[in-house]
Amino acid sequence: MIKLTFCLHRLPHLTVAEFQSYWRETHAPLVASHAETLGIRRYVQTHAIIHEMNETIRASREAPERFDGIAELWWDSWESFFQAGENPGNAEASQALLEDERKFIDLKRSPLWFNEEHVIVG
Repeated sequence: MIKLTFCLHRLPHLTVAEFQSYWRETHAPLVASHAETLGIRRYVQTHAIIHEMNETIRASREAPERFDGIAELWWDSWESFFQAGENPGNAEASQALLEDERKFIDLKRSPLWFNEEHVIVG
C-alpha cells in the first residue's frame, strides 16, 4: 500500500476546537463520499491533544510548533492510485476536497507527501 500523509496547521482565525470539529464533522464525510471515486482504501484523522506534556516534549527537543493534526489516506498501490485518476468524476471530487480544505487548513504551512510504512512494532 501507499499512503499520503498530510500534516495540518489550522487557519489562524480558527481555534483548535473549531478546526477539529470542522475537520471531523464536515470534511470527513466529504472525503468518505468521494472515497470510491478517488480509490481511497482508508482515511484516518489524527487530532492533536492539547496538553501541557506536548509543550514539555517539544521544548526538550527544541522542536518546531506542533501540527494541529495529521490526515492519512491509503491506496492499494501506485497502480490503483493512477487508475482512480481515470474514474469519471475524479477531477471534480479532488477539486471539491481541495476547496473544502481551503476553509480550515493553512495549506502553505501544511506539508504532504506519499510514503510507505515499515512496521517495527505491532
